[in-house]
Amino acid sequence: MVHFLHRCMSPRNLVAPDAQEDALGRCVVQEEASPYSLVNICLSVLIANLEKLCAESPDGTLCPPKHWSFPQRVADQLLEMMAQQGKLTDKTAGIFQSTQINLKLLNIQKAKISAAAFIKAFCHHKLIEVDVTAVHFDLSVPEIIHGLCSSSWIKQNLRCLLLDSANVPQTSRYLSFDQFTALHTLSVFSVFSFSSEDLASACQLRRLENLDISNTRVTDISALLVCKDRLKSLKMHYLKYLTMTKPQVVAIIQELKCLLHLDISDHRQVGSDLAFHLLQESDILPNIVSLDISGSSYITDEAVEQFIQQRPAMEFVGLLATEAGYSEFFTTKQGLKVAGGANLKQISEALSLYRNRSCFMKEALSRLFTETFSIHVTMPATLKLVAIGMKNHPLDLPVQFTASACVLNLTRHGLAHGMPVRLLSEVTCLLFKALKNFPYYQQLQKNCLLSLTNSRILGDVPFDRFDAAKFVIRWLCRHEYPKMQTMAVSITSVLALQLSPEQVAELQEDLFQAVKDLLTIVKQKTTKNLDDVTLWFTLKALWNITDESPAACKHFIENEGLAVVIQVLETFQESSIQSKVLGLLNNVAEVRELSATLIAEDVMKHISMLLYSKKMEVSYFAAGIIAHLTCDRQSWLFRDRERSALLQHLHAALQNWPRSCCMMSGLVTYRSLRAFFPLLGNFAPPEVQLWALWAMYHVFSNNPSKYCKMLVEEGGVQLLWDIQGNGQADLQAQQMAGTILGDFRTHFSNYQTLPLC
Repeated sequence: MVHFLHRCMSPRNLVAPDAQEDALGRCVVQEEASPYSLVNICLSVLIANLEKLCAESPDGTLCPPKHWSFPQRVADQLLEMMAQQGKLTDKTAGIFQSTQINLKLLNIQKAKISAAAFIKAFCHHKLIEVDVTAVHFDLSVPEIIHGLCSSSWIKQNLRCLLLDSANVPQTSRYLSFDQFTALHTLSVFSVFSFSSEDLASACQLRRLENLDISNTRVTDISALLVCKDRLKSLKMHYLKYLTMTKPQVVAIIQELKCLLHLDISDHRQVGSDLAFHLLQESDILPNIVSLDISGSSYITDEAVEQFIQQRPAMEFVGLLATEAGYSEFFTTKQGLKVAGGANLKQISEALSLYRNRSCFMKEALSRLFTETFSIHVTMPATLKLVAIGMKNHPLDLPVQFTASACVLNLTRHGLAHGMPVRLLSEVTCLLFKALKNFPYYQQLQKNCLLSLTNSRILGDVPFDRFDAAKFVIRWLCRHEYPKMQTMAVSITSVLALQLSPEQVAELQEDLFQAVKDLLTIVKQKTTKNLDDVTLWFTLKALWNITDESPAACKHFIENEGLAVVIQVLETFQESSIQSKVLGLLNNVAEVRELSATLIAEDVMKHISMLLYSKKMEVSYFAAGIIAHLTCDRQSWLFRDRERSALLQHLHAALQNWPRSCCMMSGLVTYRSLRAFFPLLGNFAPPEVQLWALWAMYHVFSNNPSKYCKMLVEEGGVQLLWDIQGNGQADLQAQQMAGTILGDFRTHFSNYQTLPLC
């Protein structure tokens, strides 16, 4: 027996998200709801099977088959996906040593690869862009530069070099970029050893237009004057070692007449007033298009408004973590984007812009939480930005905690119904990743638990149910806070159904403890005569945990579970409680070695009484217990009269039931039909056969495609043929078997070629 699926939990039509009213929301919904591109799918399969498809060279690296040939753009995409999936290693990088694969864009962010493998695999390609952001420290910046300089073509043609967060050994003197004569974009964000001397070297590049020296050891930016006539974009946030005075820095910036983009944002903790001084200058940055001063001190709406009005070409201003951005000017100015905290539009812009900066990501998420606390519109684009923040900062607890709270706001009260399943899956997986990284932070655990109470996520969204079950069960065993306890048992009751028997077996120790704790909850509720939602979910959880799990059933018996549920039946007369108790006892009755424990006077007394219940589902489950218990004569030695009486009661109840396709208040569902097979054998009493056939016809009527396929795959069709063709079988059983084979003939024929006769 699996569970009782109430009709209110029947499949739902997805609600169209309100965010489809805006272009960005519509774009995210379309992207997330669409299948992956065929190229992506093919490359993912290729990456997963690289070692099977490629030969191994004498040096241990992989060598691609000679017939392989990739278009250049696809080759670039293959490399990027390998790095993203963590599959780029010294061994797998060997496929790029071949001349069959030609790269132009090298993107190996966060890859773990040695300097020798980097040079062999990539430095003979005609590269024009290189992104080695946050590569493993085995590959240092000097080694990257040395490798790239080994190719005269790269030295003359490399246009973009991104070295963000890459490692520089302490023994290195300075970094020389002067050999890259075509370089127009250089980023050394968070390359902590990058100094003023290195800046002077970089500024000698005659084509340099875009430069990022943020969070480095630069103390003096005077070298920027060398490239003042060509520098168009400058990022220099969080220069904590800068020794120049604010007026000196402003004077240098004032000379950069060609500058279109300037980022002097800062951490709020530092509270730099550089932007305050810059805004006072009327003749500075005449051509500026975007200015980022987020986190700066002493910034007012009036000062920013005046600065923008003097420069009508401005399209963007960053004002997060400042006192500015709240006046009407920033919402009415046409063509101006603002990354700030005044409203959802500004916050979304901040989440997008600062996705790689944890300090501002925390600030933006905090503002988002406040703004979305009582929203009633679906916002998939915003949820996507939250997911990106979680993905980019997996080890930052404030980011993960605040993001988990935002996820709850964005998916509560039915809002998840309008979210694409793939996006919800990504967010749910990120929540569980956060749990693994911060296993002792209770509030984060509570947020994750709350997200799992969402019926859309729990029912429709793909995620690791096994990990989820482990987490929820262990939480249940450790915490007694009533509200959280209710959530934990409700989630357990659903997750238990979604695990395979093998996974249930792997969770054995946790499940055993869960059975014990669940029985304790039931006992407490019964003693206090509390018929509440916690009791309802706890009984359902016990029912589902014991489904097709003889070990869990045994543990239920060993922990005096029978006495507990008998007390429940004696205390509560509600049919919803009775059906769950009987469903649980059905699972125990299906375990032949435990069935004898049910043949006790007080147990059978309650089951016999409930057999005649006016509630169809209660009578159904009571009959199922009797059918399983009376099927085996060996369990009734010296008690034949009692067994015969039970079979008579079972037969009488069956005759009073309506047709087997009747409408119960809930739908009985099974994950396997094997429990019926012993009841359909030649030596089973006819009353037992009748109950099993009635039950099968009932579920077949409600979901014929599922259960007909299941019966064929599990080898149960032959049992129906045997009953139909057995002249000594009960006539009513023969007719019922024939009805099943006839009424569902079309469905059976879809799954087997043998004629049904």
